[in-house]
Amino acid sequence: MPFDAKQFLSSVSASPGVYKMLDEQQNTLYVGKAKRLKARLASYFRGQLNAKTQAMVSRIADIQITVT
Repeated sequence: MPFDAKQFLSSVSASPGVYKMLDEQQNTLYVGKAKRLKARLASYFRGQLNAKTQAMVSRIADIQITVT
């Protein structure tokens, strides 16, 4: 099942925190931090991304967040 970014973003906090992007086998694709989680994560699913980031985003199966 493809990752539903719209549904995911509707439940993400705007607070600061860290996020971990995972593929279908639960391998870590990327770990990041943000002052505003919702805004940062939304940036991956809209606008212009470089080829490397587009390839990573296409492999996302889950994103885990930790509000700090």
